[in-house]
Amino acid sequence: MKQKLRHQLGDQASQSASSYLYADIYLTLASKDQGLIVVTMRDLEIKGMVSAHAIIASSIFIATVMPLFFVEKFSVYGTHMVWLYSVSGSVAVVNITIFWLLGISPPTKKHTLGYKVSRLLRSCLYFILSCLLFHAVVVLYGAPLLESALETFSLAVLLSSLTTVRCLCVLGPNVPAWIRVLSRDGAMSVWDTSLQITTACSVIGAWLGAFPIPLDWDRPWQVWPISCSLGATFGYLTGLVIAPTWIHWHRKQLTYKSK
Repeated sequence: MKQKLRHQLGDQASQSASSYLYADIYLTLASKDQGLIVVTMRDLEIKGMVSAHAIIASSIFIATVMPLFFVEKFSVYGTHMVWLYSVSGSVAVVNITIFWLLGISPPTKKHTLGYKVSRLLRSCLYFILSCLLFHAVVVLYGAPLLESALETFSLAVLLSSLTTVRCLCVLGPNVPAWIRVLSRDGAMSVWDTSLQITTACSVIGAWLGAFPIPLDWDRPWQVWPISCSLGATFGYLTGLVIAPTWIHWHRKQLTYKSK
């Protein structure tokens, strides 16, 4: 009787142990599958980002070439304001179109026409305020206050097109979200990380572009604000390349908090 009872208890123990073992294996495989799905989805997002960035970079090239057919004696240096606004408009339009088609913009809880109009007006207002803010910052860094005011404001428009428009496309007219994402560890998606990189590269590029201005080289690109606007544009293009490359390299280590 005792031996029979021991056999039954042993069988039950072995069954329970095997069930726990199968459960552990199942959970391990499920976690691996889930991680694989996350990595696969992230790879798809990176591929979409590469395509989007390639289109945006191409739009800058097209915006540089197109005025040749419409503006007499066009050159990046000689008619710099034309080039600057051509690039600003092209980058803004292409960013808005691409992010709308990709569905990257944050979803709206309200779908009424009044809410959409209010959201559009707030976005336009934030863009204008961004231009004024960049203008003030550039003046504080040494740009002429009254002389060449139009050129300074044009540089501010370019910087806003390279940075603020992307913030509006990715995060919407939500200043707290901008502050969160542009902080050190505030990114919640690969697009937030891309926004961080492109914004930083654009601003740093404009800042580096100011260094050759006071030098006595007498080059045409030293005229205000040509070197700064070129620096911001090249910085932006550099960010378009760095962002997907860095995200792809660190895709397995990147962890984002849920929104």
